[in-house]
Formats: sequence, structure tokens, C-alpha cells
Amino acid sequence: MTLKTVLPFLFLLLSSRLFAQSLGVNEADYGLNVRRSIGPIVLDGRLDEAAWDKADTVSNFWQFFPYDTVRAGARTRVRVLFDSEFLYIAAECYQPRRYVVTSLKRDFARGQSDLFEVNIDPFGDKLNGFNFAASPYGVQREGLITNGQEFATDWDNKWYVRVGNAADRYTVEMAIPFKTLRYKQRQTGDGPDVWLINFIRSDIARNEQSAWAPIPLNFTGQALAFSGRLIWEQPPPRPGANVSLIPYGLAETGRDYPSGIPPRRGVNAGFDVKVAVTPSLNLDLTVNPDFAQVEVDQQVTNLSRFELFFPERRQFFLENSDLFGSFGTSVTNPFFSRRIGLVRNPRTGFNERVPILAGLRLSGRLDRNWRVGVLNMQTGRRSLADSVTLPPINYGMLAVQRRISTRSFLSALLVNKDPVGIMPAGAAQPYNRVAGLEYALASANNQWRGKAFYHRSFSPDRPAQPYAVGALLFVDKPAVNGRVGVYDIGDNFRADVGYVPRASLLKFHGEVFRVLFPKGRLGRHINRFYLGPNWDFIYGKRQNRLIDWDAGLFGGITMQNQSQLSFVFLRWDYTYLFSPFDPSNTGGIALPANTSYMYFSHRLTYVSNVRKPFFYSFNGRYGQYFNGRITQLHTVMSYRQQPYGVFSLDFTYNGIRLPAPHSQSDLLLIGPKVDLSFTRSLFLTAYVQYNNQINNVNTNIRFQWRYKPVSDLFVVYTDNYFAYEALDDDNRLMRAWQPKNRALVIKFTYWLNL
Repeated sequence: MTLKTVLPFLFLLLSSRLFAQSLGVNEADYGLNVRRSIGPIVLDGRLDEAAWDKADTVSNFWQFFPYDTVRAGARTRVRVLFDSEFLYIAAECYQPRRYVVTSLKRDFARGQSDLFEVNIDPFGDKLNGFNFAASPYGVQREGLITNGQEFATDWDNKWYVRVGNAADRYTVEMAIPFKTLRYKQRQTGDGPDVWLINFIRSDIARNEQSAWAPIPLNFTGQALAFSGRLIWEQPPPRPGANVSLIPYGLAETGRDYPSGIPPRRGVNAGFDVKVAVTPSLNLDLTVNPDFAQVEVDQQVTNLSRFELFFPERRQFFLENSDLFGSFGTSVTNPFFSRRIGLVRNPRTGFNERVPILAGLRLSGRLDRNWRVGVLNMQTGRRSLADSVTLPPINYGMLAVQRRISTRSFLSALLVNKDPVGIMPAGAAQPYNRVAGLEYALASANNQWRGKAFYHRSFSPDRPAQPYAVGALLFVDKPAVNGRVGVYDIGDNFRADVGYVPRASLLKFHGEVFRVLFPKGRLGRHINRFYLGPNWDFIYGKRQNRLIDWDAGLFGGITMQNQSQLSFVFLRWDYTYLFSPFDPSNTGGIALPANTSYMYFSHRLTYVSNVRKPFFYSFNGRYGQYFNGRITQLHTVMSYRQQPYGVFSLDFTYNGIRLPAPHSQSDLLLIGPKVDLSFTRSLFLTAYVQYNNQINNVNTNIRFQWRYKPVSDLFVVYTDNYFAYEALDDDNRLMRAWQPKNRALVIKFTYWLNL
């Protein structure tokens, strides 16, 4: 019996004993009845309608930071109502009128602003939900919660809030359209509808985070496993027709200087359509989409032998992204949406857009237990470099998810990449498909999580060992935290639409650490200590030997003021090079293939108190590096002029000293950034990135005017320069600060409810 068959079986056997729990942690003790409003609600932050006096009230929140055993010092009172269109949530948040608010920009950063927020889990699976938040200045933030506690603000939708400010409190009044939520009505006779809900409060000056239904100290406010019940007096209304049309138009001009091609100018247009097939199942269509307004990737210095992973930022791919993108792990991910519509130009080394002609996505729930996702995208032809042409390609994915216990589920996936039409000579690419099964699990109290998976790829040549199999287990208890994972990736596993840094390996990795919460005088300053080992071993199946491993002792301290100090003491690394490699990735003389290196280093990280106007972080590494030494410094310094903006500087230095004739490199990555919020609808972001590893200076300036809810005007300017004098691929001399390319885009979008 092979590893690929043993792992999932053992994992399922283990989980059947650990996760046979069905009752939510707080559901029995925390319930709130929601009543239909007896009259119209005017959204003004005053709560002076008679209907609010009839609503049930909850208060007496519990702290979950800095402690989780005492009532909150900041008083909060919450009421909930509904009518035929909206779910209304009102919160009176008592505190003096000295607010800490970092920004007037929508989707402000977590953990740095006073706020009131609500988690809503309509299906009660404790895995997927919605989060709506507002600051004392009425700034909105909405996001999706996936996998029980993972939170992202990339999801945008319509909802409304008004905040009233008094000397001793601020009052939040939310109106969330039922069209914005995804839910399914309970059948008549099945008892009252019950959703899961929790209310969260952050009081930064008091250094307190609290929740209505208590959350343990070792979890975030978005942990759905600890929700209370929202009990409907009457079933929530069935939303009416829910169709939205989102057209866009843009004008752009740009120029590529080294190529000598004349400046390009043009206009473009397209649209998205959102259709609620049912209240819990959405169909999204896009025709000729454009993502020019998407914020540029933050560059990093790449000292690895493999491709870097950058997150998806394009709006179309983000809703229900957990259904499509959470398969596998960082070792092998069978679907990575950035493979669609983006490609690395072999001449310039930069990612470039490939035109997406059209696409559709059907995603959501069939009922409480079944989720489904269907994605299909068609790209156009794109010429990249001399005789390199990317053909039109059709991308497809099917994902099905079936809940099998309180918070665990089985999933199946099918990913397809297929060229279409008549291919030019030398441009055709064979199809690639990946099919797989996964089991994801989570205990009712969220202390145990994990997954087991088996994926198999298909291509015309039908190679041997086209599989990837693995299991990953997390434990997150107050006193013990850790994870362990084991993987077997076949010699010829290929996921063209995924992220698989390398194949043909066995990998075993993990970490475990003890957490201590000091009491008494020490506990007034220190929130927790932690200490433990971590390890990572990779066995190359083709090389038939250990090719990489690292191990070390790590630990840290979290202070009550939220500053943090962490370290890695005596980290040992072993690397076997099965191909030549320059450790500086600057094109220097490479270390030879079939050589191995053992080296050790120390690392230190400090993060200051982010509640203060000036805050910073520092990361340092010093020690051996292959057959030489490395000094690594990374710091981010930020100043917050609340609530109008943040000024920051990101600085990275890597000093690599290898023996001659190999690299002697000083790599700099410097990124000043200004993020301004003039009002709640007018924003400016300016970003410069100097990177001498890739000989590039990038400037990106983005102006945004949100003239109506979820409707925007963008003006985006970007350019790239040579960072230093060098010869290009055609042996031409390019001087420092000589431009590579420039572009200016003006784009508008409009959200129209039909």
C-alpha cells in the first residue's frame, strides 16, 4: 500500500473520532430574536423610531483581547429588526468622543480602528459568512469569511450605514439589503428560521476587543464557530428579482520605449452582470473585462529558486474564491486564478495582461449542505516576444462541496485548460486537466482543523505518476498550537492553472509551540509567551535523496499593548542543488548543480504598537547562506494622520557575500507609499518601488472617486524605469532612470440594479 492511499484513509479514521461534535459552542446560551419592524426605519444614526423600542436587546459583551475571562469594559447595546427589504442592525457603542480611526477609505485595515462589526452566517455551517463593519465616522467595511475564520475585504456589495455621534457614545445604524445576503428560506413547518450571528466591538484606546457571544483569546473576531443564534419571528422575506448590470468604459494611452513602437491610444468598454438565480445561488457574467484599476503587486526580493506567489486582486475572481481556490495547500494548489488573463513576458520578466473575452461563474449554495461552483473563462490571442505567441485558451473549473458533519465537508474538483480555434505553427499547447477529491475538517470549537486530498492530472502524453496526495492537520488550543503536514507529489503531476512550485517529492513539515499566559504583575504587561520547534524536510524522488531541509527553534512575546517580538534561534538549512543556481538571483555566476550546502542563521522580528500614530516593524536575519553569508534587514515605518491617511516607507536590504567568483550583491527594495482619504468617497494612493534586483523603478498613482455606492471613477498612472545603467536583451545601453513604459488610464464603472 502506497503513501498516496494510506494518508487519506488514516486522516479520515482520525477525524471520525476527533470531530464527531454537532452542537455549536455558544448556540445554547446566546440567542437573539429578530422581529419585523412595526414601522419604517429612517437611517440616520438616531434610533428614535418606535420600532427600535420593541426590538430585543443584547449587551454585556465579553472580552477576547487582552483577556477572555472578563466582561468588556466598553459598554455596547445591540438591537436587530427587519422589513421586506432590509435587515437592520443598531449598536450603541459607549466611549468618549476621542476616536481612533485610521482612514476614511472603505475597507479600512483591521485592528487599528475603533469599530462595530457583525458576522452573519445564514446557513449556520460555521464556515462561511458575511462581515459588515462601521467606524465611528461612518466608514464602511464589508468582507467574506471563509474556512471558519479567514477574512478578506475584496468582496464589494451594496449596504448602508449611518452613525450618530454623542459625547459619551456613537450609534451605528446599518441597513443590509436581503439581496446582498445569500440564504435559503426554511420550508413551512420545519420550525423557525435560525441564522448564526455575532457582534464585535473594538475600542482601540482602551486596548479592548469584545464580542456578544464569547470568543477564546487564541481566535480572531471572525471565528464563526463561536456565533450565537439569530431567531426569526417570521421567515426572512424572499428577495425579489435581483439583477445588477455593471458597465464600464475607459480611455487609455501608453508607450513601450525600448521597443520603439509609437504610443498607443484607445478606448474600451465592457460589462458585468450579476443574477441571483436563487437567494443563495449567483450567476456572474463578464464581457471584455478590464482590471486597470487593480492595485499593483507589492514587489519582494526573490532569493528562492521558484516562482513567487502573489494574491489575486481582481474583483471578478474574488467572490466565493474559497470554493475555487482553497483546494490543496501552498505545496500544491490545483487552481490559481491569476493563471487566467495574466502571463509572464519572457523578454521583460513582468506579468502582462492577456485579453479575457468573456467569462461566467455560477456559485453558491443549493441548500444547507451543498455548495457548487462553475467557472468558465475565454482568453484571446496574445503575442509576447519574438515568435512567442499565446493562443486563445479556454479555462474551466467545477467545484462541488458536501457538508458531512457540523463543520467538515467533502469536495470534488475538475480543472480544465484547453486551447481553442486554429493555432498558428508552434503555438498550440496540449490540454491539461486536474481532477481531485478533498476532505476538510474542523471541530465544533475550532481547535482542530485540517484536510486530506488526492489530485490527478491528465494530459495527452499520459505520463506516469501524475498525482498529488497529502494531509495537513492544525491544532489551535490556548496552551498548545501547531501543525503538521505530509505530501507526496508524483513525478509528472502538472497543474497548468494551479500553483505547484515543484513536483516529484515527498515533504514532511510542521511546528508545535507552547503558549503561556502570565498572571499578576507580569501579566499586566505581557499577554503571552510562546516557544517551540519547526521543521521542513523534502525528499527528491527523482534524485532519490534528501534535497532540502530546515529546522529551528522559534518563539516570541506578545505585549498587552499589541506590540510583538519574535525570534528564530539557530535555524539550520540544507539545500541540494539539482540544477545551477545563483543565490542572489541577479544573473551572476551560478553555484554548480549536484552540490549541497548546510548553513545556519538567526532571525529577529519586532512589531510596534500599531495603535499609535507612528508605528513600525523590523525583521532581521544574519548568518550563513549557501557557501557564504547573508545580512537581511526589512523595516516598514508608517505614520497615520487620522483619519485622512497613512504615509509609509518599506525598506529591504539583502547583503549577500559568496566567495569569488560568485555573487557579492547588495540588493535594495525601497517602497514609499502614500494612502490618502480626503472624504469617504475621494481617495488617492501613490506608490514607488525601487528594486535593483530586477533593475526597475515602478510608479503607480491611483485616484478614485466613489460617486455612488459601488460606482467609481478611476484615474491610474503607472510607469517603469531602469534603476541603473545596463545592457538590454538586444545589447543596447539603457541608462539609469531611462523610461521603459508608461500608461495612463481613465475608467468609470456604474452599478445599476435592474
